[in-house]
This record gives sequence, structure tokens and C-alpha cells, in this order.
Amino acid sequence: MIGETVGALRRAFPDAEVLVADDGSRDATADRAEAAGATVLRLPRLGKGQALSAAERAAPPGRLLLCDADLRGDIGPLLETGADLAIAVFAERIGGGLGVAKRAARAIVRLRAGVDQREPLSGQRALSSRARRAVFPLAPGFGCEVRMTIDAVNSGARLDELMLPLAHRPTGRTTGGFAHRARQLVDALIAAGPLAINFRGGRLPLAGWVFAAHEPVVTAIGLVDDLWSGPERGFRAHLRAGRTTGVVKLLAIPAYGLIRTRSLSGALLVGFTANAVNQLDTRPGRALKAYLAATVVVDAPRAVAVLLLPYDLREMLMLGDGGANALGAMLGLNSVNRFAGRARWAAVGALAGLTLIGERTSLGALIERTPVLADVDRLGRRA
Repeated sequence: MIGETVGALRRAFPDAEVLVADDGSRDATADRAEAAGATVLRLPRLGKGQALSAAERAAPPGRLLLCDADLRGDIGPLLETGADLAIAVFAERIGGGLGVAKRAARAIVRLRAGVDQREPLSGQRALSSRARRAVFPLAPGFGCEVRMTIDAVNSGARLDELMLPLAHRPTGRTTGGFAHRARQLVDALIAAGPLAINFRGGRLPLAGWVFAAHEPVVTAIGLVDDLWSGPERGFRAHLRAGRTTGVVKLLAIPAYGLIRTRSLSGALLVGFTANAVNQLDTRPGRALKAYLAATVVVDAPRAVAVLLLPYDLREMLMLGDGGANALGAMLGLNSVNRFAGRARWAAVGALAGLTLIGERTSLGALIERTPVLADVDRLGRRA
């Protein structure tokens, strides 16, 4: 099927480059696409949104046309609408399920972007340069189309849907078909939530909110930074900039620690541990590994961190400031219960020193240069 789709695209657009994002296929898909004349990006299994984002980075500037690998029909009219984001609506519906995922996707787009769509899950789309800048990198998985529409409309881009005589391989009311649509539904819900860009340039859901069950206040403070932070990094940059979400964290988290512990040393311990874990959250699994190691000493809650670690390591989610700051605050508050007097002030001094080191150099780079720490840091992570 992929060979036929590539061949049809090359005939319809002879001057365009046809890129195929091969998302870790184990059959002859990549070979057939290359034989048909496509440029194939052979990727590890990432999910639809991340695979499309990788292909977009490899594509030349200008208008971009997206389509599914099993498409039959002419999508050229999408380029003629003049819209920033043009989406194909299949003139005839073949197969499909009960419509739950599609209705939910419509409701999400209406809620987040204020528009009514006929085909919120359609993968046949044409994007202008403006739309490309607004929507890439895409949300992960099968939620990428839903978030693409939301981001495009909220950026002021013009949206249009065009009914076309298209067909593709239908998913019926089978176990596999229902499983696929259930995943579409879950991914669409995740895509509508807070997202952040990781060190590879992929866009991932922020999962730090799950720690609100333990530390709702610090989680909320960190989430504010996740959603509205600027380019500033480090205490000095935030203080020079003045009114930033980082300054809010700098003041609010120790103040919260002071209220909870009723002591200056406790406030400093909570503030420094929150910052220390946040400084480590620059690579998958790093902050959670450090947190779990520290819980051996201070006996902080472990269950949620253990559950999240595999997903963090596989780059399926990110902690963000909400999660990292909450983890640090949990360590700090439990440390207050464990340490008193000189021992507590010694911990404050050690964490203050770590903060100063982090202001001068990257703690992540320091870990990567230290043999034993580097080995532990890479354990379980994608290459």
C-alpha cells in the first residue's frame, strides 16, 4: 500500500519531495517506500506525532502536505484553499467504530479553540509556513491532529475543511479497531493538556500534576512556571529579569516551607531541595532516579515515582517544573523530620553549594563526566 501511495504522490506533485516517516516498522514498509521514490526516515518507534515532527524537521521550508500511508485519492485541492491549515473530510465514510473518539475530539477542539470540526482526526492536511511554525513539534501519538488544530486556530491561522473523494484502509468494529480508537481517544485527551518540549525537540505531556496528591501547593507553583515561563534559566537570570515565574518560585516555595516547618532552616531546606531536583530534570529519568535514591535516607513517598519512571525513561512524558519541584519539596519536608540542629544546617549548606555549582555549570554535564554517575544516569534510557 505504501508504494502505491508514494507513487501517486510523486505523479501528482512531480517537483515535491516525498518524505516517509517510518515509525519503527518491522516489515518491508521502508524498502517499498524507497523503491517507489520516497526519502525514508528510519526512526525508532516514537508514535505518530513524534514521527511526523521528525519528518517536518527534515522537510524543506514552505507549504507542507501530510497524508496517511494508505491513502487513495487526490489531496491536491487542499493546497488550493488558501487556508493556513486545510483538512480533508472524506466524502464517503467506510468502516469506523461508534464515533466516540471522534465526538470527544470535536468537543476538545471546541473547548480549547472555539471551532466546530467535522473531521478532527483526519491526517490529510496542508499547512502554510505560518501554520508549521505554530503547530510543530506536534503532540505525541494519535493526539497530534487534535492539538495541531488547537494550536493553529489559537495562533490566528485560518482553518478550512474540504470534502474530497478519498479512501483508505478502514478499521472495522473488531478488537483491533476498537483498541486503535481507544488509543486515539486517550491520546487526544492527553494532547489537550499541558505539553513541553524535551531535549530532543519532541513534545511530551507534563505529568507533574500527579504529585498534587502529595504536594498540591508546590505542584501548582511549578505548573505555573511550566505554562508561562520565559527563556530565563538560573537564579541570576530570573532576578535580573525581575517579574518572572521563576522569581515567583524563588519566593513562594521557601515561604511555603516556612509555613509547613515553622523554621528558617526548614524553609531553606525545602527551597533548595526543590531547586536541586528541578536542576536535574534535564534528561529522562534523571530527576526520578535522584529522588528515589534520596528516599532511602529520608523515607519520602516512592510509589508514584516508581510508576512514572519507566514512562519518563522511554520519553513518553516529562515531569516539568510542577513534578520536579514537588519531588524536591517532598524530600525537603521529610528531611526536616529526619534532621535537626547542625545536621539540618549541614544539609542546607550542601544544597546551597550544589545550587551555586548549578549556577556556574550544568549539573547534568557534571554527571555525564563522572563515570559511575554517568552509567547510572543512562540506565534504562533510550540511546
